[in-house]
Amino acid sequence: MVKHLLFVAALAVCGVANADSSTDSRKTDPDGFTQPLLQLKFNPGLDQTEFERATLNALNVYDPLESWNRRVYHFNYRFDEWVFLPVVNGYRYVTPGFVRSGVSNFFANLGDVPNLVNSLLQFKGKRSLQTTGRLALNTTVGIFGLWDPATMVGLPKQTEDFGQTLGFYGVPAGPYFVLPILGPSNFRDTGGLVVDYTMEDYINFLNVAQASSDYPELLLLRAINQRDNNSFRYGAMNTPFEYEKVRYVYTEARKLQIAE
Repeated sequence: MVKHLLFVAALAVCGVANADSSTDSRKTDPDGFTQPLLQLKFNPGLDQTEFERATLNALNVYDPLESWNRRVYHFNYRFDEWVFLPVVNGYRYVTPGFVRSGVSNFFANLGDVPNLVNSLLQFKGKRSLQTTGRLALNTTVGIFGLWDPATMVGLPKQTEDFGQTLGFYGVPAGPYFVLPILGPSNFRDTGGLVVDYTMEDYINFLNVAQASSDYPELLLLRAINQRDNNSFRYGAMNTPFEYEKVRYVYTEARKLQIAE
């Protein structure tokens, strides 16, 4: 949008310059180039809110459930502020850093199981081999995933989910959808999330799925660890259009993940 406005302004200045037979009157910078921006008129009182409102058309995303999604987004905002983050901060306060690192590595190792399955479903051979190597190395040398030697030897974590797999096969994203607590999604990715969780339960890697049904506090620990590793904070953008920005960034990021 800004580039378009600058282009139009430049054309207008060029038209004025062509109408004037004398080119000596045009101001130039030290390198000899004209300075069309000196002729650009703008609203000196334009603040950030006005500017963002004027550019919202560029952030349009298919969101027929916007009224409902905004209510869920507000709920997530307050839940995060009043419940989730205080619990996460308490967890960080009472848990040594090396323990938190071990917990994070352990759950990341579990997550490599659906990553591997989805990489295979998308025929990503190199990524499948890397994830297989990660699982083998971290589960054995890394002591059931408490340590991450795979990353140290050049096998980075590759994230793949069933929502990406569906997108790989051409399934459209569908309407934007905000999930309670979990946050931004869409109809396709929500269905993919259910498949991924079902896949973990069915495979029952390291018997964690069975243990989680017997000890639900493991699910709580996993949720706290996941929020602890997520740097996003509601309200950090300091804008009244946070909902639109989060919606747009999520949608575009998913397109890039599917295309890679």
